[in-house]
Amino acid sequence: MTDKATIRVFIADDHAIVREGLKQILAEQRDIVVAGEAENGLDAIKLFRKSRCHVMLLDISMPDRNGIEVLKQIKQERPELAVLMLSMHREDQYAIRALKAGAAGYLTKQSAPRELVTAIRQVADGQKYVSATLAQALASQVGADHDGPPHAGLSDREFQTLTMIASGKTVSEIARELSLSVKTVSEYRARLLAKMNLKTSAELTHYAIRNQLVE
Repeated sequence: MTDKATIRVFIADDHAIVREGLKQILAEQRDIVVAGEAENGLDAIKLFRKSRCHVMLLDISMPDRNGIEVLKQIKQERPELAVLMLSMHREDQYAIRALKAGAAGYLTKQSAPRELVTAIRQVADGQKYVSATLAQALASQVGADHDGPPHAGLSDREFQTLTMIASGKTVSEIARELSLSVKTVSEYRARLLAKMNLKTSAELTHYAIRNQLVE
């Protein structure tokens, strides 16, 4: 991107009011235009291809597909695309996982009104964007002698299974949504319970709520 280039932004969020709010903020910027939008993960994957966007704003909690999974698929198709993750969750819950999956930055929706434009310009220029709060959290982990919370050691698929179970979905429903076998999802459930030293889905749900991993 050059200083004079127009930044084309694609917005993927399942809440219409959030999309409208983001578009209103961006409409005030001369160097940024909204090139497309989607209300779920599948549409985001289909429609971004037609948008010729430079930056995608991607909600991490979609009704049909986890934002991390959408992020990975999009980065496979367009590794150069800057994806800025949006979330209602605190940065310490999802940000590091999103950055490891290829996100160029992470914004909470609470901070978006004041940080959104800066973040878009920064990632469009090929840089990473993290807030001062997240930068401090990342710095504090360097040389730390602890492994973090129990869910930090889960794989992305195990973490996704955790959040879906905690959201009230059955193993069969999860298998159908993720196009996996019931046996495979059951194995993910068993592994994540073992890693977190939990015994039941109820305990897992209480953990997820207590740690604000689900809305």
